[in-house]
Amino acid sequence: MTLHHFHLKGEWQGGRNSEGYIDAGNLQTQISIPPEMDGPGIGTNPDEMLLGAAATCYIISLAAMLERSEIPVAAMGITSEGMVDVTEGIFTYEKIIHRPNITLNKEVNEKQMRLTSKYIEKAEKACMISRALEGNVQIEVIPVVQVEE
Repeated sequence: MTLHHFHLKGEWQGGRNSEGYIDAGNLQTQISIPPEMDGPGIGTNPDEMLLGAAATCYIISLAAMLERSEIPVAAMGITSEGMVDVTEGIFTYEKIIHRPNITLNKEVNEKQMRLTSKYIEKAEKACMISRALEGNVQIEVIPVVQVEE
């Protein structure tokens, strides 16, 4: 078994509507509560970071699967949306929707097209962040796949 360690150092000044700073190596940013939740909106926040972790894990997992299968990808991107429910002052991260947008090279064959569709769904289940959220946050994938002209 290989165990990887990741570290984060954080600082926070004041109460709920104050601001802080995190340093996790390549991720260094100010943090606060977002304005949607009546915070100051300085830097990023846990909601954006969770969405970012889920989206980047998903797209990296998908890219690895496509690469291993030698599927000719011309371009790939993603937009993701996180939904947080606030009921009676209780915040619950309800759902994440990933919208991967994949453009395949015109040399793609029918088998590779089928595999692409399979990997779009499989990547969400293979991603360690999705697995960590399983049972707590619903994750939906709405892909767009096209072939370059």
